[in-house]
Amino acid sequence: MTKSSKIQATAVFFAFLCMGFGDVIGPLVGLAKKHYELSNFSATLIQFTGLLMFLILSIPMGIYQDKKGKKHVLVLGLIVALIGLVIPIIGGLNSQEPGSFPYIFLLLTVLLLGSGNAILQVAGNPIMRDVSPPGRYSRNLSLAQFVKTIGSLSGSLIPVIVARWFFHVGWNVIFPIYSIFIVITLLILIPTRIHEKKEPDSHPATFRSSFGLLRNPFVLIMVLGIFLYVGAEQSFSSGIPLYLNDKYNIDIQKLGVAGTGLFFFWLMTGRFLGAVILTWVKATRFLILTVLFAITGILLLLLGGESLAIVSISLIGLSFANVFPLIFSITIDDMPERTNELSGLMITAIVGGAILPPIMGKVADLTNTSIGFLVPLAAILYILYLSFYALKIETKVIQP
Repeated sequence: MTKSSKIQATAVFFAFLCMGFGDVIGPLVGLAKKHYELSNFSATLIQFTGLLMFLILSIPMGIYQDKKGKKHVLVLGLIVALIGLVIPIIGGLNSQEPGSFPYIFLLLTVLLLGSGNAILQVAGNPIMRDVSPPGRYSRNLSLAQFVKTIGSLSGSLIPVIVARWFFHVGWNVIFPIYSIFIVITLLILIPTRIHEKKEPDSHPATFRSSFGLLRNPFVLIMVLGIFLYVGAEQSFSSGIPLYLNDKYNIDIQKLGVAGTGLFFFWLMTGRFLGAVILTWVKATRFLILTVLFAITGILLLLLGGESLAIVSISLIGLSFANVFPLIFSITIDDMPERTNELSGLMITAIVGGAILPPIMGKVADLTNTSIGFLVPLAAILYILYLSFYALKIETKVIQP
């Protein structure tokens, strides 16, 4: 990799770090419920507003990106997220009297952070291909998702670190710190020249051409895979603590792991390990392997006893870690001339994270938490089918 390519990749990795800042929406929901006296349903709708932006913005931004370029859209996403972070600063949101912060400003903050995150995902995932050496896109995208996870993790670590070693502050310190990081990223990214790969047979993206891709069986299968995977990931991340508490009376928060939860920790670790493994293993084969491990982990969790629960959760987190970047990169590599349209479709599918967990919750209410996990298990079984389908497509392309 040349010095210029390293600078380009570094700028994009910084953008992925900022992408993780969007997960501050979670604490904002808890804040709203407590200090604005909202019902559980109303508080959930606030978080759904952030996810809804993926559904509303992804395809239009993919089309806009086709005209203006991925770097332009990446910068736009950073600016939108920055505005969302600045509102709590100038609006006076503080940890002592959060209720004094106007509720409409809180909604606007969530809306802008969700919008910025959606825009960054549309541009960030495919632009990583432009700054990656040939054959290294899947590896670098897994590494980028690891960096994004660090950004997500920082929301729980920064307030503790700052309060302990510098001065006593509340959790709202993340807003100015995140804002500074985004400004630094913009200063690095804007002057960086990124050569965006243009395929010779590419054509202008439109709404019609974007949705028309869903008539392609391969695209439809892969987009549905993103939808089901994100839904399964969110189902496990929210459902595992309830499962451990209901079945074994275990409080997963007492396990520590920087306060992020065991599943989240191993998800982050798995993304780093995946980036290393993908240096030697092809993406399609690694996808099959990681999904098989995921199914094994889920079955151990459901069939094993308390002693296997922690091992099972660790295995699920490790194996889930690289499914999203693998499906995304395999799809883009198969149809690089339709990168912007595919990116819009697949990022739209992230809305699955807002749909599958309630279905799992309903099944669990009607039966028990163990039976509820059959919903994300079914999603992972579909992804196993998807992985063999992708391998079959790849084999046909390689054959003379």
